[in-house]
Amino acid sequence: MTTGEDPELELSEAQMTLLGHLNELRIRLTYVVAALFVCTFVGFVLANPIITYMTEPYAASVLGETVKLKLLSPTESIETFFKVSLLVGSILAMPVILYQIWLFISPGLTASEKKYIFIFIPGSLTLFSLGILFSWFILIPAAINFLANFMSATFDTDWTSAEYISFIVRMLFWIGVSFQMPIVVYVLARVGMITAQAMREHWRYAVVIIAVLAAIITPSIDPVTMLLTMAPLTVLYAISILLASVGQRQFERSVSLDAA
Repeated sequence: MTTGEDPELELSEAQMTLLGHLNELRIRLTYVVAALFVCTFVGFVLANPIITYMTEPYAASVLGETVKLKLLSPTESIETFFKVSLLVGSILAMPVILYQIWLFISPGLTASEKKYIFIFIPGSLTLFSLGILFSWFILIPAAINFLANFMSATFDTDWTSAEYISFIVRMLFWIGVSFQMPIVVYVLARVGMITAQAMREHWRYAVVIIAVLAAIITPSIDPVTMLLTMAPLTVLYAISILLASVGQRQFERSVSLDAA
């Protein structure tokens, strides 16, 4: 007994769907790379004063005056310059990056779900900015002050540009990305992909994942910096549970209205 369907035709359609997704991903990545390229050129103009500004927590913790970071290799200065330029470019290109992510996932959403672009992108940008500000004004000064003065009677603090700027860049960017957790969770709960109950039940796993993320974000092995990074991420997870509850109720209400 046959179903009248051609297995080869089904396989061909599946391959076309996969190729279509891959082509869409290629297009979105092209726009992201182009945005990063353009915005990084803007970063070239701003990199020098930004690097000077980045040394302020170091100066405040060690000497209380303007400091110069050390270079240990011929290319270290230009590597640092490009690293900061790329950070600036990534921050400036974030609206385009978020929009391209939305365009990639939107074909799988319903018409009512697509309207959440007006929540996802502004909310993500706001939280990303708050994460950078929180990192710069709260986390980084505390971490730098602790690291610079740890066993100061035994060690002289004389950091290199590569290590110091890498520390600052990683903290700023990844804390900014991590701060987008609540809005991402809300959108996922609003479309029925996650529930607040599941997040509450798996909070122990979440703490372990947060600890791993904190260890990845912070390039140092000291527990103080790691705990300083874990604290806001844990609070963000708690906030995400509350937003998941709101999104879940809205999803269930919309399902009930559709069923009626």
